[in-house]
Amino acid sequence: MSMTQDPSLPGGDASAAGEERLLDLTEGPAADTRALRRAFGRFATGVTVVTGRGPAPERRPVGVTANSFASVSLDPPLVLWSLDLRSSTRSAFLEGGWFAVHVLGAGQAELSARFATAGGVDKFAAIPWQEGLGGLPLLPEPLALFECRLHQAVEAGDHVVLIGRVLRARYREEGAEEPLLFIGGGYRRPGEAIRTPQRAAA
Repeated sequence: MSMTQDPSLPGGDASAAGEERLLDLTEGPAADTRALRRAFGRFATGVTVVTGRGPAPERRPVGVTANSFASVSLDPPLVLWSLDLRSSTRSAFLEGGWFAVHVLGAGQAELSARFATAGGVDKFAAIPWQEGLGGLPLLPEPLALFECRLHQAVEAGDHVVLIGRVLRARYREEGAEEPLLFIGGGYRRPGEAIRTPQRAAA
């Protein structure tokens, strides 16, 4: 699911804390899609900005904020993310043949909000981006960056899942900035680290 902010859900519904709501989808799609979105929003994710180039001859740079990023395979190295079929950037990502995934740090919420904006604004204005493989626009200082050639695209419901073959990756070592998180319709910083419980001896 590509991420768009819902201003009415800055941090979840505090009044319903601890309550459980059942959505029965056995008879078809949810009548209350807002409630379904709230349910999806209980899963905390990282935040990425995915950039690409449109098809020739213009090859215009495009970019969107997405929280649907996931690693798929190490051999071959594959990642995926999903894009709303109604997105104005859909043809650019599908026909351009390349995309770069930027994993954002906690201090990059403004950058995320910029690329989550719909409309004709120039999202790359005043950003010192550089060109990567395939002419990809690369944004400054991500926690991790994956430059990918489009491997496969699969339509699923109201989104298209884009699978990319990673051709170049870079990342910051431990001790770098914490990641930016998205949950309940708003941004969060990671909380206190939780130690992994020790497994009982067999």
